[in-house]
Amino acid sequence: MPVGTAFHERTLALCESLNYREWSGQYTDSVYEMHHEHEYNAIRNSAALIDISPLFKYRVMGRDATKFVNRVISRDINKVVVDQVIYCCWCDPEGKVIDDGTITRLGENDYRWTAADPSLRWFRQNALGLDVSIEDISEQVAALALQGPTSGRLLHEVTDAKIENLKYFRVTRGKIAGVPVDISRTGYTGDLGFEVWMPWREAIKVWDALAAKGKAFDIHPAGMIALDIARIEAGLILIEVDYISSKKALIESQKYSPAEIGLGKLVDLKKETFVGREALALEAKKGAERALVGLEINWNEVEALYDKLKMAPQVPSMASRVAVPVYRNGRQVGKATSTTWSPTLKKMIALACVGRESSAVGSKLSMEMTVEAVRQTVSAKVVPLPFFNPARKMAVPVI
Repeated sequence: MPVGTAFHERTLALCESLNYREWSGQYTDSVYEMHHEHEYNAIRNSAALIDISPLFKYRVMGRDATKFVNRVISRDINKVVVDQVIYCCWCDPEGKVIDDGTITRLGENDYRWTAADPSLRWFRQNALGLDVSIEDISEQVAALALQGPTSGRLLHEVTDAKIENLKYFRVTRGKIAGVPVDISRTGYTGDLGFEVWMPWREAIKVWDALAAKGKAFDIHPAGMIALDIARIEAGLILIEVDYISSKKALIESQKYSPAEIGLGKLVDLKKETFVGREALALEAKKGAERALVGLEINWNEVEALYDKLKMAPQVPSMASRVAVPVYRNGRQVGKATSTTWSPTLKKMIALACVGRESSAVGSKLSMEMTVEAVRQTVSAKVVPLPFFNPARKMAVPVI
């Protein structure tokens, strides 16, 4: 049975919908109000507070910590400075992705590592022979994502941490309501935002301080439904939706290399050996068979399907995580894994994994759509990712 996060005492009282889902054995809010409109708008127009405590979190320390990290991930950790955060993935010996997450370099041989799936066993298996300590701190460290255009100004009001010049994917330290916190310039929304890391037992104090000061910045707690739409707009993948961990795959086609899910840039074949390097080097020579693409769906055709039935077009209010076939000239070439109506772009968009020969920007494809229990197809065009990429995401926040 799921348990509450460090913020459950507050989120439970705010969740009018009583709409929850399980995330890593913990309750997380799907939506606070009866509809996610205000929560999504807060992410894009003001400030949203999102409980991300269910992430798996690990502390990696010791003389060989850096050597261990480099052995597991496909990026070169030696290029990462202290107080820098990186997004990375790690693979099995066949070069297929096990999971993706972030690593924060807290010291020369001190790292905080986040993962979507439990990874402690895999990490310890790959730490044999090394002087390194790997501790699961998932229930010791709570985390909040503060996302949106006014998030920087809000943080400036509530913390003594120096965030004025905090660069994208960097971390700083300070206090909120007397609680020591790490603040990283990171997030899963593709917008200006921060993630706040704090001791689990004092997490409520941080929530209360942000909520109180946040009223002047139109803060809203936001749940997973709003976050799902935002992350698709940002072209960000989700494990078990846009790809399957190679540890859970039942057949070969369910296993993906980094390049096949848009993470090819996270592979550094020039670094020292790492798990999966030989397989990835071979793939680099011949090219990946599949690619992650963005699809922009022809809305006029969607309207036409409904018009034939004398119905108004039904705009999906939630993102779909149901995979549907993608075709080219009548032949299936892949599948769309995450589909949503983008309130900001006023377009229907999807993330899809398709064959390499169908992945070029501008390619004309079609995608299955079911209307009144009848399977139809509508045309879709391959467009660059991310769909939404505001300059403020990486800019120095206006204080």
